[in-house]
Amino acid sequence: MTKYQFMRILESSLEKLSEEERKDILQDFEEHFILGKEEGKTEEEISASLGSPQQIAKDLLVNHHLEKVETTKTTGNVFRAVWAVIGLSFFNLVFVLGPFIGLIGAIVGGWVSGMAFIVSPLLVLVSAIIFPEAFQWFDMFFSFILSGIGFFIVIGMYFATRGIINGFVRYLKFNTRLVKGGLKHD
Repeated sequence: MTKYQFMRILESSLEKLSEEERKDILQDFEEHFILGKEEGKTEEEISASLGSPQQIAKDLLVNHHLEKVETTKTTGNVFRAVWAVIGLSFFNLVFVLGPFIGLIGAIVGGWVSGMAFIVSPLLVLVSAIIFPEAFQWFDMFFSFILSGIGFFIVIGMYFATRGIINGFVRYLKFNTRLVKGGLKHD
């Protein structure tokens, strides 16, 4: 593969990055080719020693998304980081996507149950308006208790969600290091 082919493939694979980041990365690889030519290597030898431009781009995109999710932990950034890590190998399809789906289910379930508990007094009032003969004060008091429990659940889910996101980002980094080259013991 010539330098031109290598750089074009790398550039097209990095289109999701900003123009500035892409130029910086391409400049680094341009320097690899310059240094390789000074050592007497051909463009084909240099591109072969660098590896696949698509794989290089995948690795760079994973690092980019993981850095981005560390600075701003939005749902979108977490999803992009997960998909970038899954793209590294089939291994990640099982060991990243499985736990991710399970954690998302637990988070959504916790938030929905907390919100349902909070709204329960309103549902009892609506029921009392529609079916006044079936209204019992016990139902109203019980719904207030559920509402209080719901507030505690929502507060707990807020902290649990933050903790789970932080832990999952650490898991993604660990998994990325594992896939890229195993664990290095210092």
